[in-house]
Amino acid sequence: MSKVGLWIDHRKAIIVSVKEKWEEIKKVVLVSEQYPQSFINSTFKGNYSSLQIPVNYLSQRIFQEQINIYYDEIIASICDANSILIFGSNTAKDELRYRLEMNKLGDRIVGIETIDKMTERQISAKIL
Repeated sequence: MSKVGLWIDHRKAIIVSVKEKWEEIKKVVLVSEQYPQSFINSTFKGNYSSLQIPVNYLSQRIFQEQINIYYDEIIASICDANSILIFGSNTAKDELRYRLEMNKLGDRIVGIETIDKMTERQISAKIL
């Protein structure tokens, strides 16, 4: 039997898995947080006026692709858990809940709490 507690926002997630007599801590970071901002905000050179794609559309599309990868990695890390307790300060916790439900893991969620920041020890203490 394993229990998982995780704190999440749109930039990183701290996952604490407790299994019988040991615990594992994993951090998942949004891809754009791993690379310099110039990677996302790079400008195209040359005449691309025929594309007529607004820059903010491209940025939003890149962010959406990155957030999908981010949530997929989190779900892969917690999919074997019998119980999942989610903490967070913003909509990321609700988005993760929705994605867990879409992946047929919603019945494993034992609680969702709004908490601004948490340490690994605080997460572990909450799930024990």
